[in-house]
Amino acid sequence: MNRRRVLGLFGAAGAAVAAGGTLAGCGDTTETAGIVLPSSAPLPPRFRVPLPIPAVKKPARTVHGVDEYEVTQKIGSAEILPGKTTKVWGFDGTFPGPTFEARAGHELRVKVRNELPQPTSTHLHGGVTPPDSDGYPTDLVVPVGGSFDTHMRHSGDMPMTVRPQDWTLHKGTKEYRYPLGQRAATLWYHDHRMDFSAPQVWRGLAGMFVVRDGEDDALPLPKGERDIPLLICDRAFTADGSFAYPSIDPSLTMTPGVQKKYMQGVQGDVILVNGAPWPELEVAPVRYRFRILNASNARRYQLALDDGRHLVQVGSDQGLLARPRTQSSIVLAPAERFDVVVDFSAYRPGSTVTLVNRLGSGATGQVMRFRIGNRASDDSHVPARLSDVETLKRSQARVTRQFDFRLSGKGWTINKQFFSPSTVLARPALNSVELWRFTSDFHHPVHTHLAHFQVLTRDGRSPGANDHGWKDVVDLRPYEVVEVLVRFTGFRGRYMLHCHNLEHEDMAMMANFQVV
Repeated sequence: MNRRRVLGLFGAAGAAVAAGGTLAGCGDTTETAGIVLPSSAPLPPRFRVPLPIPAVKKPARTVHGVDEYEVTQKIGSAEILPGKTTKVWGFDGTFPGPTFEARAGHELRVKVRNELPQPTSTHLHGGVTPPDSDGYPTDLVVPVGGSFDTHMRHSGDMPMTVRPQDWTLHKGTKEYRYPLGQRAATLWYHDHRMDFSAPQVWRGLAGMFVVRDGEDDALPLPKGERDIPLLICDRAFTADGSFAYPSIDPSLTMTPGVQKKYMQGVQGDVILVNGAPWPELEVAPVRYRFRILNASNARRYQLALDDGRHLVQVGSDQGLLARPRTQSSIVLAPAERFDVVVDFSAYRPGSTVTLVNRLGSGATGQVMRFRIGNRASDDSHVPARLSDVETLKRSQARVTRQFDFRLSGKGWTINKQFFSPSTVLARPALNSVELWRFTSDFHHPVHTHLAHFQVLTRDGRSPGANDHGWKDVVDLRPYEVVEVLVRFTGFRGRYMLHCHNLEHEDMAMMANFQVV
């Protein structure tokens, strides 16, 4: 797609991104390559509510060394805006869902029961997972007592080809198996239903999943109550406090997709952290480790402290970096994770510092605030070496493949193809390394299921400041060429790569690869 076509589709937003920029500073209705969905409810005051910490999920039982969990997807209520009730679709009825704490190499199983009005598919994002537990979009858990007509429930005007035999249906419940043959990392889980991932995640179907191991445990990084997950997302609200979302079919039954002006991705005007709007966290003047997840549908963030002090990055999507990286700011595309350490020891008790979003403006330019409390002891530090991370080399790649992410007609395509469950674009060998080259016309956070990768080049140059470590999402920007070295380990079978702008994903920007 040429530059003129992008400008015609997206107007001022297209002009900014085609020039390689973002839209920070253009007002509260146009930001990071999209149109902001405005709330009709008054925006809540900032920094008035404490940061919630999602509950840690406990196993229902342990059988032969395997932890077994039970979680119910159901409608719940939350007071997100002061004095108003928001209906959420949540794991155990909460938004975010409970945090899972797991050990590398220690298998766990999660039985998901669906009591929502619509089918679901749960994906452990970043997990090395068997294909039948990966949360494939047509592998659905049908609501308890409900039914699902595979001939009628897809796909409206979407250009995807899904046949009746492409669906796998589970009545009421499904057990997902997670062997966790991988290193410690900050993962997350979310809905992955065909055609409707975006609105179902927007309504609340997401949560954190932390994998730990002995290597990470042995480091003198902050631990316990000073190791804190931050699930950051944006939402918009109706006057009564309900989530606002521009679905073509708000029932999420027949016709997928969003109103045309939001097809580049839905962004809200309220920033939530762990489900609370612009919260405040009281911290001691010591070091903290924050596990930061961008759980937004489409919004990108550039996170920084408002006084200019540095963040120390210690981890990426797939765990520890080889060594810490001191950053003035960190850019997160949707679904990316960064583990950072913040040292609050230089602040005096009673002072505050704000985590800001330099890609936002007005209210969306702020994320949360830290208030410095009383003095406390601190035996943590950030060592010069974190992990022995293998660096992949171009010479290790058996095959080179190209995947081009572009808008085409009514949807978004990969290599000019709309998604079909029966079409396979690549057949990599188990335990091999391949070089995948991604190109784009727009902002596309590219995610690979199962396979983890390292960024090799960005536009022919070295990786960017936020590209280091093992990853499963890369921030592909307009008209960029990004090369990654992908390693395929764990399991054979059918997996996916797709854009993690969830509106793009729902509009066909997905593709299969088959590990052989």
